[in-house]
Amino acid sequence: MNNQGHSITTNEGARQLARRSFLRRSAGLSLGALSLGLLEDVAAASSPSGSIGRGDLPHFTPRAKNVIFLTQSGGPSQIELFDHKPGLHDWAGVELPDSVRQGQRVTTMTANQKQLIMPPRTRFGRYGQSGATLGEWLPYHRTIADDVCFIKSMVTDQINHAPAMTKFLTGHQLVGRPSMGAWTSYGLGSANRNLPDYLVLISKMNRPSDQPLYDYYWGSGFLPSQYQGVQLRAERDPVLYLQDPDGMPRSVRRSMLDGLSELNKMRLDETSDPEIDTRIRQYEMAWRMQTSVPELADLSTEPESTFELYGPDARRPGSYAANCIMARRMIERGVRFVQLFHPDWDHHSQLNSWCVARCRDTDQASAALVTDLKQRGLLDETLVIWGGEFGRGVAGQGDWKSVDAGRDHHPRCFTIWMAGGGVQPGMSYGATDDFSFNVAEKPVHVRDLHATVLHLLGIDHERFTYRFQGLDYKLTGVEPCRVVKEVLA
Repeated sequence: MNNQGHSITTNEGARQLARRSFLRRSAGLSLGALSLGLLEDVAAASSPSGSIGRGDLPHFTPRAKNVIFLTQSGGPSQIELFDHKPGLHDWAGVELPDSVRQGQRVTTMTANQKQLIMPPRTRFGRYGQSGATLGEWLPYHRTIADDVCFIKSMVTDQINHAPAMTKFLTGHQLVGRPSMGAWTSYGLGSANRNLPDYLVLISKMNRPSDQPLYDYYWGSGFLPSQYQGVQLRAERDPVLYLQDPDGMPRSVRRSMLDGLSELNKMRLDETSDPEIDTRIRQYEMAWRMQTSVPELADLSTEPESTFELYGPDARRPGSYAANCIMARRMIERGVRFVQLFHPDWDHHSQLNSWCVARCRDTDQASAALVTDLKQRGLLDETLVIWGGEFGRGVAGQGDWKSVDAGRDHHPRCFTIWMAGGGVQPGMSYGATDDFSFNVAEKPVHVRDLHATVLHLLGIDHERFTYRFQGLDYKLTGVEPCRVVKEVLA
């Protein structure tokens, strides 16, 4: 193992490859720089093709083998869905006290209006033996109240969507870092070599989405590109051009790929470019996916009870419900990290109608996924995460009394939930103040969430690094963070 924590299996061919590349590029460099370059080339070139993850991972016995991340893009309102604050009705139309706001910024969309408190638009109840509080817009979540852990004290430090989602998924607000799924793919790989380690599904909305989803949300950053998420199309045919052209026998297709692979390997020998190695791997993966993807996407093999469980939208290809079924099928086939994106939770106006619509899209299917995994004996080894990049503010945006009112972005507190994979079920962790504006008890920063997810996968986030531009990078960065051990089963 090298001093950056990378697992290295050296062989003479890799050393010769690195030495040739070193000699070609050596002109004009200092001896120290040349030595460093040689060592880094050996490390990069000697990783065995087709290996499953890093050889030094997991660090300890994992609680979870797989992850399904149900990403709700846009900022679901914790005030309507999870964080019951009945006292807000007494403050209706009153300006948020300075003692609560404490000078914290709001976005430019509400900076020039008074911060008048808008009470929750939903009624709440307590459900399950755990007594979890849930708003009326999530009726199916009641059935899994005792299976999930609600974290009500999430905190981030980004107030706008793109940087907040980038932070939520990559650990840093600036573009260029690997996503959590890419880190997991790099560290652990997958037991299924016929499907990518990391797969991404984006809901096909019934109307055009106003919420942009950037591919760097599931990108590999500075990791080799083989670890980036592979996005499947929200169509009946999730991957184009998997079938061989008419009149093209499989044997001819295989010989073409073999010839192309030889050419790529020759170029790899000359340049030591790791992206060429990625290209070779991806061509081979595409060959194997010609069989694996059609079988994966064929929901006709599912019994009628599955569609009844996930709801009427489950038969529409690309819907959130259909994607939840696909996620379960991926986990059954050994895919390590599956990420679903459902956009349009950004309710600056018409909260009563648009938030209800997003709940209708996702409520039954999210609950069904947890139930389905549990019935199949997969929940104990699968970590399910539900949440968005931040929450919504207590002040109404626009006229708080109007049915057209909404809520602005709010990073100071929001709610996510997790289930399975070593998480304590039937638990609510953390609390906010009486205005759902600041965390009052047990804050959980996004960095803490990342450290906890890695821990459940058997990875010590402090020891899980990647050397890039002379620095050892981590998903959790350099600021203090912790594993939230209180939520572990």
